[in-house]
Amino acid sequence: MKNRRHQQILDYLKLHNLVTVEELAGITGVSDATIRRDLIDLDRSGSVYRVHGGVSLNRFVQQQPSTSQKAGQHHAEKSRIGMKAASLVKSGSSIVLDAGTTTIELAKNLKAEDITVITPDLHIGLFLTSISGSHVIITGGPADNKSQSCVGAACIEQLRSFCPNTVFIACNSFSLENGVTAPTYEKSLVKKALTEMHARLVLTADSSKYGLSSLYKVCPLDIFDVIITDKNLDAQAVKELSALEHTELILV
Repeated sequence: MKNRRHQQILDYLKLHNLVTVEELAGITGVSDATIRRDLIDLDRSGSVYRVHGGVSLNRFVQQQPSTSQKAGQHHAEKSRIGMKAASLVKSGSSIVLDAGTTTIELAKNLKAEDITVITPDLHIGLFLTSISGSHVIITGGPADNKSQSCVGAACIEQLRSFCPNTVFIACNSFSLENGVTAPTYEKSLVKKALTEMHARLVLTADSSKYGLSSLYKVCPLDIFDVIITDKNLDAQAVKELSALEHTELILV
């Protein structure tokens, strides 16, 4: 119940710049004292800012969470996104899977035959090599300890040597104002290389990441051919993303 209430508070804060303890008590159905304890916990975790008169959402993702930390977060949504994204892959095609827990779900749902999968993600690479039906290329390069994925010049150089049909990109944060952003410089360079591959670009990201920003810019949202996210995306965000002229928004 506590974790569910924390998520309810964060979802409400996404729609409002500043809210009061009384407002949060009203939408959650608990006492002001319980809300104050919740806000202390959320403040310590870096999710919110407590300010005079209320609380606001911390929209800045300062550090890159590890794969193990992200794996259990919004798993149902990531699974649906991965399933939908996998349905876009045709037999005989070549695809690139960015590193991320959502793209891991995509890999688990691949049904197309005789496909080539290029990825910097060691988890994805090892998983796909254990099953038949795909040819797997892991880019190589230094390994990022947080995401267990390849980064650096060697990784980027190899990515630039491919001409895939579709590139699936994951992210920790995306917004209409700042586009896709990344918490580390190394990860931002890899993602930029992915966007420059002259292929169909698909962003796969659950709705909890929308409206957040990290330090390093990757690309604007209007370069994507498709954005796949979940139905928990709030109405204003749906309106914003639906207005992108050349981008199809898919909610699952």
